[in-house]
Amino acid sequence: MSCPGRHVAIDDTRLWIVERGEGFPVFVLHGGPGLDHHEFADHLDPFGERYRLILVDQRAQGRSDPAPEHTWTLERMAQDVIMLALALGLKRYAVLGHSFGAFVALRNAVDYPGQAAATIVSAGIASVRYLEASAEHLARLEPPELRERIARSIERESEATTAEQLEEIMRDQWPFSFADPLDPRIAVFVERSAGILSVDVLRHFEASGYGGVELEDRLGEVPQPVLVINGRHDRVCPIEASVAMARDLPRSELVILENSGHMGFVEESESYLSAVGGFLDRSVG
Repeated sequence: MSCPGRHVAIDDTRLWIVERGEGFPVFVLHGGPGLDHHEFADHLDPFGERYRLILVDQRAQGRSDPAPEHTWTLERMAQDVIMLALALGLKRYAVLGHSFGAFVALRNAVDYPGQAAATIVSAGIASVRYLEASAEHLARLEPPELRERIARSIERESEATTAEQLEEIMRDQWPFSFADPLDPRIAVFVERSAGILSVDVLRHFEASGYGGVELEDRLGEVPQPVLVINGRHDRVCPIEASVAMARDLPRSELVILENSGHMGFVEESESYLSAVGGFLDRSVG
């Protein structure tokens, strides 16, 4: 869903943000890499009744301005949250990151402990080694013709050069992210979440191991409350990663959505909204 947005200047670029609702501010970081804030469509809008959602097109993605390629790192994107907060004059805020955005949100919590009043890690990992399980999950995916189509799309990632090619790749891969790869809601989600795709950012992170997430040894440094939420059947960022993360974070809450894959806010939207909303109410409300 499209909403009016604006550019916000930080130290070396401008980031595009879209704001919905009023109340305590919550930065919302999209997945990908290479997607934009449209990934969430209007699924999070019910939070706008009591929270100010600040949906961010992360560095060099979506409508955000270009930025030097050497700054396309998880570390710099985590710092961008701090810079955005300064630019917007926010002293207290929460951070919600989903998938790749969860990598950034967790990095922000580790590198800037206590700067966010609360952090939500939605379908994330603390170590890149957990991504290795995706190949095993794909090998067992049914039906075979869908499995083969997804495998071919993964091979095309390193060769994609246009937004149109990336759009086709994502359309082929979205079923892998749902507990039921034939879920009829997938087509609706793809239509509702269509945005501006950044193929160069995808290729950059695909070639660098998606940022090389390795934060397990530093989770004990995070002082703020952290909600770790994921679907039981996530094939991308497996539930084992969420369980281990919640165990090692000092002030964590773990929520497992029993009927979801990687896209809990779509697959079990009411449960997702209830869990995240309740956590925010307890932590910052």
